[in-house]
Amino acid sequence: MRGNSTKARVALIAGPTASGKSSLAMRIAERTGGVIVNADSAQVYRDLRVVTARPSAAEEAALPHRLFGYVDGADACSAARWAGDARAEIAAAHREGRPAILVGGTGLYHRTLLDGIAPIPEIDAGIRTEIRALPVADAHAALQREDPASAQRLNPTDTSRIARALEVIRSTGRPIGAWQREKRGGIAGEIRLAPLILLPDRDWLYERCDRRFADMIESGAVDEVRRLLDRGLDPALPVMRAIGVPEIAAFLAGDTDRDETVAAAAQATRRYAKRQYTWFSNQPPADWPRISESEYNDFESFIVTKLL
Repeated sequence: MRGNSTKARVALIAGPTASGKSSLAMRIAERTGGVIVNADSAQVYRDLRVVTARPSAAEEAALPHRLFGYVDGADACSAARWAGDARAEIAAAHREGRPAILVGGTGLYHRTLLDGIAPIPEIDAGIRTEIRALPVADAHAALQREDPASAQRLNPTDTSRIARALEVIRSTGRPIGAWQREKRGGIAGEIRLAPLILLPDRDWLYERCDRRFADMIESGAVDEVRRLLDRGLDPALPVMRAIGVPEIAAFLAGDTDRDETVAAAAQATRRYAKRQYTWFSNQPPADWPRISESEYNDFESFIVTKLL
């Protein structure tokens, strides 16, 4: 461990998809001897390297990469599971005298790792099944009656979060907000964090989104999704809903042609990037640097200095 701090050195490179996070993280790892730790909820799945733009096998072999492709697609990786695994990888890097470089665009993962997780008990299976079967409008109306604070905070079309809030209040008798005020296990106070939010020009970003998926098709994305579909997994699993999978599945079923598939997946990627862009513009702490693509090189050196 260099310097006087006994805290683990951790960089966090975050931002929307296709913003250049992985390339920047690898350059920082080369300059610092760091370990790159995945913080993207799609890149944890073993089945999808091409479709999720995971680092190539050669890139993973050239530099230490952790938590990439380590979960089987038949399993749903929760933020809590990932955070526990990330804590272990950060501790291992610290023991080796290396910084850890978290890279990924999943804000929930970042928050769970840094701030902790609410100690919500296991949800009653019957309640969960009943709520997940409700149309989102009905679930939101029920939430307005039973947990009005959460209903007011959530978008009325946010199916997953509405269902989660409703199942928590019904299963535990307490609003999800009350549980979240008791978060435990966060490591923010235990590490030396150097965060960086990539927010490039939107036209630059969307052009990369379009080009990325066309390149994926040329690089084997169709065969990758075909192998995934051959497993006969539950369509509700996260791996089956990753951007690109439904679009290529429609192509393989004969419902779309190649050009329509590329266009649909590129549009889905742009929409996802737009949501991420908005989230990273507003949600992380205000003092976390937010930079455009023209500043990447300067801030690469800034982060390297923070980690040494």
